[in-house]
Amino acid sequence: MMERVILLSLLISFLITVLLSPIFIPFLRRLKFGQSIREEGPKSHQKKSGTPTMGGILIVLSVLVTTLVMMWKFQEPNWEIYLLLFVTAGYGLLGFLDDFIKIALKRNLGLTSKQKLIGQIVIAIIFYIGLKMNDISTAITIPMTDFSIELGWFYSLFIVFWLVGFSNAVNLTDGLDGLLSGTAAISFGAFAIVAWSHSQFDISVFSVTVVGAVLGFLVFNAHPAKVFMGDTGSLALGGAIAAISILLKVELILLVIGAVFVVETLSVILQVASFKTTGKRIFKMSPLHHHYELSGWSEWRVVVTFWTVGILCSIIGIYIEVWL
Repeated sequence: MMERVILLSLLISFLITVLLSPIFIPFLRRLKFGQSIREEGPKSHQKKSGTPTMGGILIVLSVLVTTLVMMWKFQEPNWEIYLLLFVTAGYGLLGFLDDFIKIALKRNLGLTSKQKLIGQIVIAIIFYIGLKMNDISTAITIPMTDFSIELGWFYSLFIVFWLVGFSNAVNLTDGLDGLLSGTAAISFGAFAIVAWSHSQFDISVFSVTVVGAVLGFLVFNAHPAKVFMGDTGSLALGGAIAAISILLKVELILLVIGAVFVVETLSVILQVASFKTTGKRIFKMSPLHHHYELSGWSEWRVVVTFWTVGILCSIIGIYIEVWL
């Protein structure tokens, strides 16, 4: 039964994005919701200016509709699903506001960093309250051991750090055609397997639904991209994957399965720290995918390489959590 639900969820979410994208993309173009390319970015990206963005609306819509329909059809959604949908919709809405301000109101930076951070923290706090109401454990298990660390009330700070950190990390990864769509599909697919192994079938259904949605989006987002997901999609995906790791109580496994996101973020942190302390840059440009571009790699080569790394890290993460 659950196997059929999994396959149907994957198929339905995929079809929603695939079938609606040819309608939605021209609509975005008519509204002149085109991407503005930063002048300090790689020169090759200037030709992408004007490409419709905010395609993440379709991803979020597909995930919300498919998950609710499948849950209501086959079983009553539990509190974990409602929390996942809240985080996905909440971060998606925050990203939408950021995109809308950038594009429709012509403020290139969108929400200020302070406004965005406050929004991310508020959503994370509400998520934590939901966890608290359902008596979720405040301990973090160390992978490959039986050892766990009880954080007590510090767990609330960890929740905020995890959701804010990974929503931003996934957002940073969205810099090349198809890069985030592919790595997100891989990571959520890995968590679908982990959730299944933990008998958390609802979370597995949700994860597979995300896989279907981003794969459907990838049809139009692969190089050369006809649409970008914008912060609407990337923040929603980042918040969702962090929330999944928390609900499954495999928080630290996200560092393995989501290693691409972690490395992208570290490259930015190291670049800024190095430049401020020594005046020198470690990379030609950060996040890391731009460094390889400026080193002469084609955009497609960078994307496929990062996908491959994502697959390998996901296999390692699954092996650690499921088979060790």
